[in-house]
Amino acid sequence: MDLDELRSEVRRVLTDPTLSFHQRRHHLAVLAENSQPYADLPEDVAEALNKRIICDLYEGHAPYRPRYLLPDYRIAFAQGSEFVEMGAPTTLEEALDFLTVLYGHVPSITGYPVYLGDLDRLLEPFVGDLTDDELDHHLRRFLLLADRLLPDAFVHANLGPEDSRVARSVLRVDRKLEQVVPNLTLRVDPEVTPDDLILEGVRTVFATAKPHFVNHPLMVRDLGEDYGVVSCYNSLPVGGGSHTLSRLDLRQVALLHDGSLEDFFATTLPRAAEWLARLMEARIRYLVEEVQWFEHDFLATEGIVSLDRMTAMFGIVGLAEAVNELMARDGHDGAYGHDDAANALAHRIVHALHEFVEARPMPYCEGTGGRALLHSQAGLDTDTSMTVGSRLPIGTEPGLLEHICAVAPNHDCFASGVSDIFHVEDTVMENPEAMVDIIRGAFAEGMRDFTFNVGSNDFIRITGYLVRKSDLEGFAEHGARHGSTTFGYGAETNTGVTGRSVKRVVSREFGARAPQ
Repeated sequence: MDLDELRSEVRRVLTDPTLSFHQRRHHLAVLAENSQPYADLPEDVAEALNKRIICDLYEGHAPYRPRYLLPDYRIAFAQGSEFVEMGAPTTLEEALDFLTVLYGHVPSITGYPVYLGDLDRLLEPFVGDLTDDELDHHLRRFLLLADRLLPDAFVHANLGPEDSRVARSVLRVDRKLEQVVPNLTLRVDPEVTPDDLILEGVRTVFATAKPHFVNHPLMVRDLGEDYGVVSCYNSLPVGGGSHTLSRLDLRQVALLHDGSLEDFFATTLPRAAEWLARLMEARIRYLVEEVQWFEHDFLATEGIVSLDRMTAMFGIVGLAEAVNELMARDGHDGAYGHDDAANALAHRIVHALHEFVEARPMPYCEGTGGRALLHSQAGLDTDTSMTVGSRLPIGTEPGLLEHICAVAPNHDCFASGVSDIFHVEDTVMENPEAMVDIIRGAFAEGMRDFTFNVGSNDFIRITGYLVRKSDLEGFAEHGARHGSTTFGYGAETNTGVTGRSVKRVVSREFGARAPQ
């Protein structure tokens, strides 16, 4: 944009009544970054980016911080931090204060930290002989401060898979606070996680639409024990993170194609995948070699994050539309989620991209063997022409069991995150144990992440993050404290996320609960 356009955009931000001071500052920083020339791109890659066949998710022309960072707070706890002038904590109060201070210095694409750590593993050693009421009191203050100081729904904390007093306290407190931040994930290991801890998570979903439930053994297989789930449902190495998340619009790739289905897999799909890989490579090199973030920021110089624990996320969207388009061209009327042949085609596309990403070297991604990770990207609030990630189109979903069986084979390929959101009838609140059966059954079918909503609470799960329905009321006039509500308002307006088909839950869909 030229200088006059830049001034006009700055003026628009300065006078937008829906933005708080901090939100204005963030938008002004984006405008400043985008005044820089874009990282050098080959001509065909730049053309694909301009047409949004590939997309940088508007991370900015000149990346100056990693998109997602997952500090290893255990290292910080062990050594303290010279930069923030705090020693290693020795009590629960000191540990909570230390974390709260560190959070204020962790960057991300949103301006707020996306990872608050594995709270139970970090804090359990400090619990000692505190009563449950005393522990709840401390964690209530801590979680309340997190929401007030970090007003962004992409802020995320992890629990499990082991049972612990801290995990149960966080879930109890979250049910009472009913606040957006932090988003939560409960890791589930069928051999370790007791049913009654999963049940505590289910009851918390009834109140706050969180936590997500993640298939811990599958995550350990792909990322090792030291992984974290951040932002919406993005899984990455702890002590590192992701330089960037860029995505490929499979709907547009299918529309570009002219030829047989075999030609699509032999030429069109790999050519488009290479466009995205080269875009990611250019952005990573700019961050690491030009900006040199890892040489200067205290999180890196003090060893709390490390370049050799970093990776990148190769995202996809529009799988449903691509499958349906290719099926129609091949003379079939089957649709993804409702037809075995269409489902098989979806799985083939995902597995082909997985093989491409695993074979394609990516610079400064030593955290995952010098390769990026395939990711089912959860969309933008402006997406209107495609279904996000590898999900089924909103409002077309089949019954719960059929839905799970259609999408589960894709989950195996998305090491850095995939989510399918299920909207269930409020009657499930009378039988929460049924959801425990469903979660265990879904993981047995191969799902990596299981996320569900009920309609009666104040929360809407958009792509993976949460907004409160009450925050959307009047948003257009006065905005909201959580910056992420902006995206939620756009997503609800443009894509109708509340139109997901409602599932009736019966535990017999997956048989008896697995023995403990």
